[in-house]
Amino acid sequence: MELRHLRYFVAIAEEGSFTRAAERLWVAQPGLSTQIRRLEAELGIQLFARHTRGVDLTEAGELFLDRARTALQAAEAARCTGHDLEAGLVGSIRLGFATGTPWPEAPAFLHRFGIERPGVELTVVESHGGTVMRDLRDGRLDAVIAPAEFGSADLHRERLGREPWLVLASRRHRLAGRGSITLGDLAGERIVVTGDRDGRGYDGLVTDALEGMGVTAVLERGGPGPALFGPVAAGEALALTTAPVAVGEITALPLSPERRVDFALLWGQETPQPALGQLIRHAQTRAVPQRPALVAVA
Repeated sequence: MELRHLRYFVAIAEEGSFTRAAERLWVAQPGLSTQIRRLEAELGIQLFARHTRGVDLTEAGELFLDRARTALQAAEAARCTGHDLEAGLVGSIRLGFATGTPWPEAPAFLHRFGIERPGVELTVVESHGGTVMRDLRDGRLDAVIAPAEFGSADLHRERLGREPWLVLASRRHRLAGRGSITLGDLAGERIVVTGDRDGRGYDGLVTDALEGMGVTAVLERGGPGPALFGPVAAGEALALTTAPVAVGEITALPLSPERRVDFALLWGQETPQPALGQLIRHAQTRAVPQRPALVAVA
């Protein structure tokens, strides 16, 4: 049995006539009749009841029609696989995110990409910047969304936008009631960093930001992983971040005057695989407009 036999059978069933089916398929009617007789012989059943006006499906033919259509649809889907892979309509992307300084527009960015490319499987990994950048270079990740400063000359990049630094504080902290945090407010305060080898990217951004603002602060190591801002929640320290992660006892306040961090999509392949190419084009054409500066986040 070949796919052409199934196509012949379906055409005859839908047309109710060998003659009309032969015209639709652009094949000779005698040859079409021969192929259907061979199909019936192979199946051991009669598919059509012939009469002077054409043909009708037998009970076995009705059952076989449903299965033939299903098989043809599956074959067409399989045939399109190569095209879909080449066009980036299907495939997979392993995408890394650097914690500490997350890009706040990432959820909306990825949501729109998922709507446009529902056949692309996207796996997201979040970790310290050093970890995701090492995984990118080692091929365990296809791309990373992180501060542009995390990139290097061996990586390609597409700019995503700029986001302001925010100051995280416990709601019990003396500065929590301010509408914004000034540089003078930060002087002498304890500021959380990771203190981790793989967190040096974030720690460096925080240190450079403070030094660039002329602020002298005390750097304090935070907790591991999700507990990074534990000292903030306890009211013992402040932290700098780029996303309003205000939850529980933590609130996020804008910094005045404003300082911003550049974000980029980073990848290493000179010729990206098609699915990644679609994500890159999405970054190029659907970059999120910059949000106005936050006044306060509760």
